[in-house]
Amino acid sequence: MNDFINERKAKLEDFKKNIRKKTTNYAPVDIPDGIFIKCDQCGAAIYEKNLETNQLICPYCEFHFRMGADKRLDLIVDTGSFHEMDRLMTSSNPLSMPDYEDKLSIGKRLTKREEAFLSGTATIVGTEVAIGILDSHFMMGSMGSVVGEKVTRLIEHATKNRLPLIIFSASGGARMQEGILSLMQMAKTSAALYYFDQAGLLYISVMTNPTTGGVAASFASLGDINIAEKSSLIGFAGARVIKQTIRQDLPEGFQTDQFQLEHGMVDLVIHRKDLRKTLYKLLQLHSERKDG
Repeated sequence: MNDFINERKAKLEDFKKNIRKKTTNYAPVDIPDGIFIKCDQCGAAIYEKNLETNQLICPYCEFHFRMGADKRLDLIVDTGSFHEMDRLMTSSNPLSMPDYEDKLSIGKRLTKREEAFLSGTATIVGTEVAIGILDSHFMMGSMGSVVGEKVTRLIEHATKNRLPLIIFSASGGARMQEGILSLMQMAKTSAALYYFDQAGLLYISVMTNPTTGGVAASFASLGDINIAEKSSLIGFAGARVIKQTIRQDLPEGFQTDQFQLEHGMVDLVIHRKDLRKTLYKLLQLHSERKDG
């Protein structure tokens, strides 16, 4: 019996050796970085080119990845219709914060623009609009004094020329490197929107992932129509900070787009592929009411 067992063990060892020899004949495959991207929601590995052609939407769970300002602009406005405003405005370091210039340089290199906010005029299916887009790839779309000034100038331009206003927000909030100068932009942008509203004009705010902090607490939440793009996180402070402050358990998913819709904080939750069409319909509806 022992001989039989020993024979079986010997054959098993020979089999394992043969398997190792066969598998080691193949050279290891070197997969370059950036070929596949992991979905934050479902964990699927997505071929990057497929993600790009699908408007940065996961093909498995429809999670919406963050989108830069230029790609957002191409998705929404008519080709060749955009005219940029205040392109060369750039931030300084008013409080002499360490490493701030380095962070600004990284943002400029990543986005190929001077600041986190892209603004100007364009047309959407022939309808002229003033449009602004925060780019989360530039210091997480944070609002410093230059971003606040560019937002305010865009609002004032729309007021003067009686244009409908659309702003896409994607931000971590007020830029801490500028302290109170950053927080002042919340009041400034909100005041500009007050005069815009007094002129009887339409402001559509589109909140994307994420819209938080001072941006969420100012111009992002003041739209006549507030839209949340699908998969967006919307709120003021982080869940952990809120829980530590109020010492209460928080509702599950309380900062998601659907939770905000169910509790009246936004009017619509829109899939990215439907955004241009939805904005055009809203613009047409507003135009028809004015004409009537």
